[in-house]
Amino acid sequence: MEHKIHIINQDEIEVEGKTAQEAIKAALSKLNAKRSQVKVSVLREENRGLFSMQGVKLAKVRVTKIRS
Repeated sequence: MEHKIHIINQDEIEVEGKTAQEAIKAALSKLNAKRSQVKVSVLREENRGLFSMQGVKLAKVRVTKIRS
């Protein structure tokens, strides 16, 4: 699946994916970081709509590298 990625700056991005976990995984890959090196904010959980047929909304997360 293609992920919608919005780069805020070199250390922070927003990613949409089928699930929050999938979006986090894509963000970590894009930032070239491990989970322990970032802060994750779930902006929106996925929503499949009525009977999983219409109104599908992707999960959206913001991932920020933690500065050490």
